Amino acid sequence: MVKNYATFDFGRSYFRDQSVLKLIGEKLPVSMSLGLWMTLISYSVSIPLGIAKAVRDGARFDMWTSNLIIIGYAIPSFLFAMLLIVLFSGGSFWQIFPLRGLTSDDFDQLSLIGKIGDYFWHIALPVVSMTLGAFATQTFLTKNSFLDEIRKQYVQTARMKGLTENRVLYGHVFRNAMLIVIAGFPGAFVHAFLTGSVLIETIFSLDGLGYLSYESIVNRDYPVVFANLYIFALLGLVVNLLSDLTYTWIDPRIDFETREV
Repeated sequence: MVKNYATFDFGRSYFRDQSVLKLIGEKLPVSMSLGLWMTLISYSVSIPLGIAKAVRDGARFDMWTSNLIIIGYAIPSFLFAMLLIVLFSGGSFWQIFPLRGLTSDDFDQLSLIGKIGDYFWHIALPVVSMTLGAFATQTFLTKNSFLDEIRKQYVQTARMKGLTENRVLYGHVFRNAMLIVIAGFPGAFVHAFLTGSVLIETIFSLDGLGYLSYESIVNRDYPVVFANLYIFALLGLVVNLLSDLTYTWIDPRIDFETREV
């Protein structure tokens, strides 16, 4: 078994009677799409919002946005997903977005622009559901990182030299404050990719790894279950290594080899 797993030979699925590795490869793009878009949207909103909150620390804008972020973080993603379905997928109100699947049945006959539009039309509600509670951690982490840097002596020195506030903020503070935020990007992506999509894939009938794992556990399809656990654990180890390497890439001053024992 150890030899087979080292060569990514997971055998065949009991329930589907096909290669486990091929089965996982077929489901991987769906989960990667959800995780990638969730992470990109989360960072695109959280970083500017965190900077704005740090600059306006204690102001009304900071208080109101904090309340909204905390409320969004407290709402379970699956509950928000069901609310979106009721409102926008023909539950009781509007039939705007499709209820299931990642593409339409006539996807192959569409033009390139039509395929892109169809893809985003299907993935809109699942991504919004997953992203709702993802802003809180990154936003407050960005805000606190900026506040820590803004209070340091070099920032005061830059202001005394007559630099504009934007030059001080984005030319000096940004790189140091973003170290811990950007370095955590690989971990945030894998967290969304591995754990955040199980319920969402089930609710929206998206045939990804999360739904495959759930279905395999219910059907006691042990080769698929063990293969998913193995791949998830391996990806977690690789991502932890990438996170550590990202620290050095962002800030070359971090070099453990030059430290004295």
